[in-house]
Amino acid sequence: MKRYFEDLLPAEELEQLKYIPTIPEFVEWIESKWHDLPALSDMTRTYTYGEMCERIACKRSLLYGLGLQEGDHVAILDNTTTDAVEMFLAVTSAGYVAIMLPSQLPAPAVIGSCLKFNVRLLAYGADYASVAEDVHCKTLKITAMDETMAPVTTVSKDAPAAIFFTGGTTGAPKGAVLPHRAIMRGALNGCFGPGTQLGCHRYAHVLPLSHVFGLIRGTMSALYTGSLWIVAANVKDTISSLPVIKPTCIVAVPGICEILIGLIKMYGKDFLGGQLRFIIAGAANVPPKLIQEFDKVGIKLFAGYGMTEGGNLTSGNVDVLEKPTSVGKIYPCQEYKVVDGELWLRGDNVFLGYYGDPEKTTETLTEDGWLKTGDLVRFDEDDYMYIVGRIKNLIVLSSGENVSPESLEEPFYKCDRLRDCLVKEENEDGRVVLTIEIYPRMEEFTGVAWEQVEEYFRNLLAEVNATLPTTHRITRLTVRKEDFKRTGAMKVSRN
Repeated sequence: MKRYFEDLLPAEELEQLKYIPTIPEFVEWIESKWHDLPALSDMTRTYTYGEMCERIACKRSLLYGLGLQEGDHVAILDNTTTDAVEMFLAVTSAGYVAIMLPSQLPAPAVIGSCLKFNVRLLAYGADYASVAEDVHCKTLKITAMDETMAPVTTVSKDAPAAIFFTGGTTGAPKGAVLPHRAIMRGALNGCFGPGTQLGCHRYAHVLPLSHVFGLIRGTMSALYTGSLWIVAANVKDTISSLPVIKPTCIVAVPGICEILIGLIKMYGKDFLGGQLRFIIAGAANVPPKLIQEFDKVGIKLFAGYGMTEGGNLTSGNVDVLEKPTSVGKIYPCQEYKVVDGELWLRGDNVFLGYYGDPEKTTETLTEDGWLKTGDLVRFDEDDYMYIVGRIKNLIVLSSGENVSPESLEEPFYKCDRLRDCLVKEENEDGRVVLTIEIYPRMEEFTGVAWEQVEEYFRNLLAEVNATLPTTHRITRLTVRKEDFKRTGAMKVSRN
C-alpha cells in the first residue's frame, strides 16, 4: 500500500527521521545529529548546529538563574532574528512556556498581553527596549546569555510549550496553548517532501516567528532536517537578498508568493538565487494561477492546510498540478473524521485549549479529545481534501438555506485575472442578498480602461451565476482598485 508522505523521501532518509515528542529531546537530537552543519545565519554570522545549541545552553543557564518555576510564561518580543529562534528553544527546553508576541503589537497591547497571559519574563530585542521599560514583569535582553552552559530539563510531551495568538479571519485573538507533542508532530510533518530533504536545504525565512506557520514549518521543520535557516534584518531585506541567499526552499503565505512571482517577471528566475526547488505555501487560499506560474519557471509551489490549534500541519499536497484546488492528504499519525461537513481531528497534534478561556475551549475540544476545526471539507475519490468553507462564516439565506461564502468564491478563483474576492451578505428590504467584491490582477489589465475591467468581471459574474441555484446567485458586484484589509497571515479579513 502506498504511503503518500513516507514514500516521498528516499528510504535511507526516512529511516533517519523519528518522532521526537518534546523540544528538550529535540534540541539534544539536532545537536548530535547535525553538529557540524550550518544552522542559523543572519547574513553576517553563521552558527553551526553545535554552536547554536551551545548558545541555547548558555541562554538556558541564564533563565534557570532568574527564579522562574517550571511552566512559567516567558514572552519573546523581537523581529525575526537568530536570537529569537535561540531564545524560543532555550525557553521551551528549560521547561518554561514561550509566548511569541507579534512584533507589530503597539506598546499598550504588549503590556496588556503580558498581564493577560501572566508573563513572568519578557525577552526583548534591541528595537523594543522602550516597550520593555513599561511591562510589569522581569525583562531580559534577547541577546543575553551566561558564560556557562546548562542542560535541558525533562518535560512531559503533554506539558505546555508555547502560546500562539489565533483569531482566524474574524473574532478577537485568543491564546492557543500548544503542548510539546503538537509542535513536534507538526515539525515532523513538515519534513516530508519530494526527494532529498536532509542536510541539503537553505531556507530563506520570510515569516514572523509569532505566526505558527513561520515557527513550526518555517523554522522547526528546517532544523529537524538539518537545513540552514537564513534571515536578513527584515522580510523586505530578506527578499531583496535572495540572489545572495540562493535558497532551495521558502515557506510563505500566498501574498508573499505573489510578490516573488512579480519579481521573477521583472528580473528573471535567477533573482530568487537560481537554486529554489520549491515553496511551501499556506495560511490562506493558494490560487491555481500562482501554482501554474511558478511551475512555468521550474519551481514547485506546494499547498497545504493547518491551523494553530492542530499543530499547524494537518494536510499537504505535492500533486498541485493534478489537484490545484486541494489542500492535499492528511498527514500520518492523526485521526480525522467529518461530522456534519466539519473536519474533526485527534492525536498528538491537537492543542490543550485557549489560555484563560474554558468556554471557548469547551466549544472547540470534546471530552474525548477531538478538535472541532470549524472548517467545512470534502474528500474526493483519491482521498484528497478540499476546504469548502468555515462554519462561522455560513450565511443564512432568506430561503432558510445555509451557504458557505467560500464555496461561492471558489469558481471565481479559477479566473486567472482575479487576485482575490470576498462574498458577503447584505440586507435589502428585510431580505438577505449576496454580494461580491473582486480585486483584479491589475497587471493583466495594463492599458485597459477601468470600465472595461468592470465589464469583464460583470461577465464573469454572469457566467458563475448561471451555474448556481437561483437562491445562491450573487446580485451585486464591486470591483476594487485597492487591496482588501488583511489579517496577519495575509488572509482577506471578513470583518
